Amino acid sequence: MLRLTKKADYGLMALKYLAEQTDGSAHSAKDIAEAYHIPPQLLAKILQTLAKAGLLVSHAGTNGGYALSRSATEMTAFEVIRAIDGPLFITSCITIHGTCDLAGHCTIKEPLRKVNDSIKDLLNGIRIADLIEAGDTEQAGPGAPVGGGLVSIAV
Repeated sequence: MLRLTKKADYGLMALKYLAEQTDGSAHSAKDIAEAYHIPPQLLAKILQTLAKAGLLVSHAGTNGGYALSRSATEMTAFEVIRAIDGPLFITSCITIHGTCDLAGHCTIKEPLRKVNDSIKDLLNGIRIADLIEAGDTEQAGPGAPVGGGLVSIAV
C-alpha cells in the first residue's frame, strides 16, 4: 500500500494551518501542534526541515515562528513530501540508480515508472491552497472523498 509518512502528513497539515492564517504573521510550532494535536517536538523538526527546503521562513524572537515563504497557490503537496521524505519512488527500480538483478528480464519496470510519474504529477497538481478548500467542503456520508480530500476514491 502506498501511503504518506506521518512526517509528510504533519508537514502538509502545518502548511495548511499557516496558509489559513490571513494576518501574515509568524506562528509557533507550539500553536500548530496544539491546533492539530501533533507531538510538538516532532513538528518542530518537520518545520525546520521545511524551512531548510525553502518552503517556510523562520522568524526568531518573542513573536517568532514560521510563515510560508511564498503563496499557498504556488506550493505543491509534492514539494512538501519531497522535502520531508526525499524523492518519491514506489519501487527501487525507479530510482536514478535503478538497477536490479532482474534488469534484463523484468517486464514491469516501465509500467511502474508510469505509475510513479502519475502519482508525482497528481501531487504536483495539488496546491497547499487546495487543502484549505478541501477542508472547508468536507462532507460525511456516501460519495464523500476518502483520504482527507487529497484524492477522491469511489467506494
